[in-house]
Amino acid sequence: MFRKPTMLAATIITMMAAPGAFAKMTPEEIARLGADLTPIGAEKAGNADGSIPAWTGGITKPPAGYKVGMHHPDPFADDKTLFTIDKTNLDKHKDKLSPGQVALFETYPDTFKMHIYPTRRSAAYPQFVYDATKKYAATAQLIEDGNGIKDTAIGIPFPIPKNGLEAIWNHLLRYRGLSIARYGGQAMPTASGSYNIIGFDEQLLVKYSDPDATPAELKESNVLFKFKQKVTEPARLAGTALLVHETMDQILTPRQAWTYNTGQRRVRRAPNVAYDAPGTASDSLRTTDDFDMFNGSPNRYNWTLKGKQELYIPYNSYKLHSDKLKYDDILMAGHVNPEHVRYEKHRVWVVEANLKEGTRHIYKKRVFYIDEDSWQIHIADLYDNRDQMYRVAMAHGLNYYEVPTHWSTLDVYHDLNSRRYLAIGLDNEESMYDFSQSFQDNEFTQSALRREGRR
Repeated sequence: MFRKPTMLAATIITMMAAPGAFAKMTPEEIARLGADLTPIGAEKAGNADGSIPAWTGGITKPPAGYKVGMHHPDPFADDKTLFTIDKTNLDKHKDKLSPGQVALFETYPDTFKMHIYPTRRSAAYPQFVYDATKKYAATAQLIEDGNGIKDTAIGIPFPIPKNGLEAIWNHLLRYRGLSIARYGGQAMPTASGSYNIIGFDEQLLVKYSDPDATPAELKESNVLFKFKQKVTEPARLAGTALLVHETMDQILTPRQAWTYNTGQRRVRRAPNVAYDAPGTASDSLRTTDDFDMFNGSPNRYNWTLKGKQELYIPYNSYKLHSDKLKYDDILMAGHVNPEHVRYEKHRVWVVEANLKEGTRHIYKKRVFYIDEDSWQIHIADLYDNRDQMYRVAMAHGLNYYEVPTHWSTLDVYHDLNSRRYLAIGLDNEESMYDFSQSFQDNEFTQSALRREGRR
């Protein structure tokens, strides 16, 4: 059930009625940032019954005893479960679940459950992100029917979104750090629960989020971020590598991608690393644009902002993130072990994407549920061309408080037809993400990709 329309909602409805019309934020709207709204546009106040508290800044510094490099200790370890949703009480809670989540209960009635915890609005970003959000709120614009962005940098471009495209660009450009090394892997358990680990080393250089970035510089370079990924295991895949340059104006210059194949020992352009091409070593359990819940050009869909909803989403997933767990503790048949998953009630923006006439994709419709406090997509309901629920994706987020940034520790993509799932981001048995890197542009070239693959 969506919330009763407000003055803001009325504006959204007007904008949805006029496709292609992109209105800039007014001075009155900008003045709300940091006042009744958080610096990136969420409602500061709690909800009517107090089950969602007010936002008071989130976690802005690590807890006592934390050292960089640790798997992040749970600041809410003493919280007790409020209640558990299972097949016996599902009907009572459906209004706070997405249709995809309900489908998981129906698919795995004897094993799938959701432990609901107190809501902790822990999301926070650095002050320079808040400052840039307000600075560029009056100038940020979508271009080319929303397939590019201009006149903004660093912050959330549309803290009070007027349409679905603005909301999805907020997700694409949310702050995740500047120069990051990630270690971990993915697994695709069979219907019986057996699995193998595919290991990855990843490097990310986010040009858009640099504190010194300017709209003019970003327009000139036309690069939002650079991403490099190398497969580390199993041996038959080790050395396979991928390089992506994501562009700001995706009509002027579409995404640029290259792959290194260990058998051929060659770097090749990879124009198909986009849209519904299968994700790397994923057994076709996700598409390329499923990565990070959604990435890449939005140009194959019509986007509609449906409003806000209170939803139970995976949040503050420190238990699932812990190095006290082994992969065997997490991975089981059908879905990850629910005993290690924390759900909380949060307000989410609901964005629906419907495939444009004359274009193709294996998903005819996608519905995204975006956390208002971080602009992270936490749930994605994915429908096939028969209008049937096909896949359900969930991002298990937490505050990486040494940065700080709210990002997922594990992304899980459930395929309801095959009764299998893909878990990306397994790092419990690996070194922790390193947000302190100082990567340079020359580390994200075709030559660097070739060197990376040969190591």
